[in-house]
Amino acid sequence: MAVSVNSRKIKKGLLILAVMHKSRFLNFSRGYLHSAVKSNEYSYSRIESNRVLKVLSKAGRIDDARNLFDKMLDRDDFSWNTMVAGYANSGRFTEAEKLFYETPVKSSITWTGLISGYCKYGFENEAFELFWEMKLQGQSPSQYTLGSVLGLCSTKGLLQKGEQIHGYAIKTWFDWNVFVVTSLVDMYGNCKCVFEAECLFEMVADCKYNAVWSAMLAGYSHYGYGYKAIECFRNMRTEGVESNQFTFPSILRACGAVMTCNFGSQVHGCIVRTGFGANIFVRSALVDMYAKCGDLNSAKSVLENMEFDDEVSWNSMILGCVRQGFEEEALSFFQKMLSRNMKIDEYTLPSVLNSFASMKDMQNAISVHCLIIKTGFEAYKLVNNALIDMYAKQGKLDCAIMAFSKMVDKDVVSWTSLVTGYSHNGSYEEAIKLFCKMIVSGVYPDQIAVASVLSACAELTVLRFGQQIHATLVKSGLGSSLSVDNSLVTMYAKCGNIVDANRAFDSMPTRDVISWTALIVGYAQNGRGKHSLQFYDQMIATGTKPDYITFIGLLFACSHDGLLGSGRAYFEAMDRVYGIKPGPEHYACMIDLYGRSGKLAEAKGLLNQMVEAPDAVVWKALLAACRVHKELELGEVAAKNLFELEPMNSMPYVMLSNMYSAAGKWEDAARIRRLMRSRGIWKEPGYSWIETNSRVDTFMSEDRRNPLRAEIYSKIDEIIMLIKEAGYVPDMSFALHDTDVEVKELENSSCNTGFHSSNQKWEFSKVSANRDHLNPPQIQIVQLPLRANQHWSQK
Repeated sequence: MAVSVNSRKIKKGLLILAVMHKSRFLNFSRGYLHSAVKSNEYSYSRIESNRVLKVLSKAGRIDDARNLFDKMLDRDDFSWNTMVAGYANSGRFTEAEKLFYETPVKSSITWTGLISGYCKYGFENEAFELFWEMKLQGQSPSQYTLGSVLGLCSTKGLLQKGEQIHGYAIKTWFDWNVFVVTSLVDMYGNCKCVFEAECLFEMVADCKYNAVWSAMLAGYSHYGYGYKAIECFRNMRTEGVESNQFTFPSILRACGAVMTCNFGSQVHGCIVRTGFGANIFVRSALVDMYAKCGDLNSAKSVLENMEFDDEVSWNSMILGCVRQGFEEEALSFFQKMLSRNMKIDEYTLPSVLNSFASMKDMQNAISVHCLIIKTGFEAYKLVNNALIDMYAKQGKLDCAIMAFSKMVDKDVVSWTSLVTGYSHNGSYEEAIKLFCKMIVSGVYPDQIAVASVLSACAELTVLRFGQQIHATLVKSGLGSSLSVDNSLVTMYAKCGNIVDANRAFDSMPTRDVISWTALIVGYAQNGRGKHSLQFYDQMIATGTKPDYITFIGLLFACSHDGLLGSGRAYFEAMDRVYGIKPGPEHYACMIDLYGRSGKLAEAKGLLNQMVEAPDAVVWKALLAACRVHKELELGEVAAKNLFELEPMNSMPYVMLSNMYSAAGKWEDAARIRRLMRSRGIWKEPGYSWIETNSRVDTFMSEDRRNPLRAEIYSKIDEIIMLIKEAGYVPDMSFALHDTDVEVKELENSSCNTGFHSSNQKWEFSKVSANRDHLNPPQIQIVQLPLRANQHWSQK
């Protein structure tokens, strides 16, 4: 056959296409070919046409490939297979399927071409239907067919189907094929079956095929087996297996997870030596590793030396800054991203919102929220969850609720963010209600949600509900965590059930200082201060160091048990032994301890030793001590400081007025009460509540809301008569001097003692128990301290 100039043109065009088909010069090479093949003078060969088809298909020029395919008079299996695979890889399945069924002779390659396309685009049902149909038609899947479907199983976490393919591979002896084994290792690794992946890996570990090593490394690093990943990488180097752009990101991720910056730096050196330092995925992994390890300078150095701006690397840098507490640095990088017109995504914004939450920067947070709305990221679940968390942490629960209510598809993170927000902001009842709604909605709580709602139960002292959550936790097999275990111990201790608190503590597999402190504080709050000190000694014996809160519990225990010597010793040991500077809470406990011991001079001396100005907690402790020991002059100093620190708090006004009354200074007492009224300050009534028959009932002084009030008040009147007959005389020293004795008795004995919320609570429990034939409940709560009269009347 005579070859014209056009033949040479086509061959030259093929060479150009082969080199440039993925570059910006593709239009030139395609035009060069097009000018040659449109001529009718040249009858080009089948081999040359197939080459052009292959290059055009790989370059994504599927329409040009189809034009050439239609002009071909002599098509073979290669021509049909190339076009089917080309359409499938381009996502044009209508044309791919039509051409597939028109193919005269379907080989394994034909079937694999369409199956691979389905797998590439995640069409799980179509891929597996065609795979099983292929077998029914008598075609044997190849290693590439199995690799494609296993890749789909890996991406989508289809463990059961992956196991079926594994079974087929064993039957057909493909389980020894390195390519198939690599796909199986990858599939099992991504499906969290690391043991199965290890067993398969051991079968081919002697080979030098780096893909299977990379797959095993990826499985280890992806699911938190950081040290195993490092060991695997070392073995890989020992065996002489070369690392590549797929190996390095996995090992760097593992280094970041276990925060081994030294080994990560060694891997960085290996990357530079092997020439992969310019790879964008490797560089991004380096930034992420250094940021997670806290080496922000190295992370910044890698980021600044990158040839092209990569959003993933910048996101890692921002997240690393937030995790290390450098929120301002994180915002600076975010502003640089915006100034460089870089693309921000759903992973950038949550880190930025977290930094605002830590900084309490509400103004800029609202600006970013506006940006989120403007750019359409409000539809992303990840961003919405970060918004809820950010507003909740800043105390803006109304904004958090609004963001939550706008979400169509709420996940466990959405619910947990708001439950935790309610709990941290003191809205404990709302936290429990929302937790119940989450369960009803079919969203199963995670460990963070459980820990938060247990904290809410502890603050409200609703033991029954806390026990139900504990039972659900055990029954569901959710698995425990240190935070959940600590919350359980705290909940039981605060609810007065110190026995179950001990049981929860004893069942903990691991304990930290929070675990020990929870029981130390629990014993102290339940009037067992000496047990707190014994428990502290046990903690020290285990090598656990106390923290700031531990000493609050210890000093509180010493204060309420009158252990002055022990209290002094612990207070002095804080800074001298453990390097913990005493805070206002510690000084308040010590002043209370001195006050209860009648040593107000020492209390005043300790107050003068404070480096920082005493806060309201300290002055309240001193004022309470002065009231007990009738130290009016020092009490006036404490009260006046409280007037400045907490001008709207009724406590110092009432206590100072009572002190004046007890000292017979009626004019001063009346003056304080007038001052209180002129400032619009009213004494908040004390509440008591009790848990009976799976419900919580609340009471306040002279409460008339309870349906059993007639029986309750009848019982109280009966008790008042009995205690008067027994010789009880109410303390009227706090009543104003210009009232009759009978009125004073009524004020102090009947209203403030007999009908005190705590007395109502006790009588309600007895009446309720008699009605329901139950024993009186064991758990009861009083929000405010009782006065002397109320204590006496309950004995």
